[in-house]
Amino acid sequence: MHMRPGRPILFLLVILISAAAEAFQATPVRVADAECAKCHKEIFQRYLSTPMAHASGTAGENLMPGTFFHVPSGVEYVISNEHGQPRLGFRSRKDNNISGENPLGYFLGSGHLGTTYLYEIDRYLFESPVAWYAASHRYDMKPGLAEMTQMPPSLPMESSCLRCHMSGVDRSDSGTINRYSGLPFLHTGITCEACHGDAQRHMNSSGKAAIVNPAHLDPTHRDSVCINCHLEGDVSVERAGHSALDYHPGDSISDYLAFYVYSGTNLTTRGVSEVEQLAQSTCKRMSGDRMSCTSCHDPHFTPAPEQRAAFFRTKCLACHSQPQFAVSHHQENSDCTSCHMRHTGAENIPHVAWTDHRILREPAPPHAGTEHPQSAELSPVLSPDASRRDLAMAYYQALLEGNSSVEPTAWKLLQEQRTAIGSDERALDAFGLLSAKRGENQDAEEAFQRVLKLDPRDLTAESNLGILAAKQGKLQASLALLQPAFDANMDVVGLAMNLARVQCMAGDAAGARATLERALVYAPGLQELRHMRDQMRDCGPKNRAAAQ
Repeated sequence: MHMRPGRPILFLLVILISAAAEAFQATPVRVADAECAKCHKEIFQRYLSTPMAHASGTAGENLMPGTFFHVPSGVEYVISNEHGQPRLGFRSRKDNNISGENPLGYFLGSGHLGTTYLYEIDRYLFESPVAWYAASHRYDMKPGLAEMTQMPPSLPMESSCLRCHMSGVDRSDSGTINRYSGLPFLHTGITCEACHGDAQRHMNSSGKAAIVNPAHLDPTHRDSVCINCHLEGDVSVERAGHSALDYHPGDSISDYLAFYVYSGTNLTTRGVSEVEQLAQSTCKRMSGDRMSCTSCHDPHFTPAPEQRAAFFRTKCLACHSQPQFAVSHHQENSDCTSCHMRHTGAENIPHVAWTDHRILREPAPPHAGTEHPQSAELSPVLSPDASRRDLAMAYYQALLEGNSSVEPTAWKLLQEQRTAIGSDERALDAFGLLSAKRGENQDAEEAFQRVLKLDPRDLTAESNLGILAAKQGKLQASLALLQPAFDANMDVVGLAMNLARVQCMAGDAAGARATLERALVYAPGLQELRHMRDQMRDCGPKNRAAAQ
């Protein structure tokens, strides 16, 4: 389940919502892997019951009808299955003009921790602002949205967020964040090929041609298969010239991603940290490369609740086979994990219990480790090839995610890398944004111009160059950049507001209002948009100073 708070783009507010969705079709694991089942029937049948196989699917397959009222915003959400069509309805109790519904296409999350839903408007793919939490057995807001006093922004579903819940994930359209002209993903759930690689040659040769077997890989490449989706860190960044979407089983994940954590972080207070916790355990440190995730977990099988204690006890006894463990150790309780791998609350994921993979000899007392405050220093974790560039981008990403204290460090590191990042599109965008934020507009322009030579549709460079042009009074040049950027990203509210300001400065009040009306399709509850639209009456040169 995707639970990380939304990541700001271009320092603009990203909002979305509402309208009719155009259905697209993705095949489930049971169909996509049917060819594998011909030779691996038993494995296939067992795998179909695992959380990975059910990491996503059509909304109707896993719909929990319910109602949730968000008190701070005054918005009521209703998840229903009216006439066989799953829907997310919303209605503000503060403003009768704010209401609507979105047909739901897919669910995301196996349900072990929670479930959320996806919907689509004009090919833009979004995640619902409410999620079903298994621990509390109810709906609530997604992380980061709970305190908002107006209808909060929904989440744009980027391909990087889809890749660990779906299979055959495609990139969004060029120059967009979350718009997909084709299928965003080919299959729901995690297919065989997600861990075993391309199976076509294997099937064409009736099984004679080799296929990736993670158990037969060296430790780095074996562990990469799990780390690809089960390690997140506090910050993760794609390495220069690489995309996580290009990872294939048999590769080293460190070629594609670098992971960072804050020094002093308590590994029991945030989610997706099992790999980090395991690395700190005595079991792993004593066993070294002999131990991996699959030492305890069978990716093809998930034991039923009544089988869990016995299943995992056999895993423990595979190493701890001495009589004092196998015979006499706590005969009254066969569940080793109840003491040594307790559930702990993940603070950044409400209502969720998280299993402590540190495998402690003595159970940790409640809140153990919280007396060590988190620092602002990022360190790489399980990323042996991480570079200074990656560190700079990690601090920059942390800044985008809301940690303003790291801004000086991000700026210092990006300045150091200024010469080295000449063809690094993402790093150039970061340098340009921080330069503009500091008022160093010439450096920002140069960086963004270099980006557009690499990718003429780069949204960050295109939109921010448009803003810089407007500040210099070059309104037509600004519109020539902002208009096509908005036409491709009508759900990006900050971009809509900037374009409307420039249109107003150019005297085009009707155009400005039309831009904001288009954006309101995706953000009907955002008061800033409504207020700005209503103010777009008197436009022209006299408004330039105020608009800037």
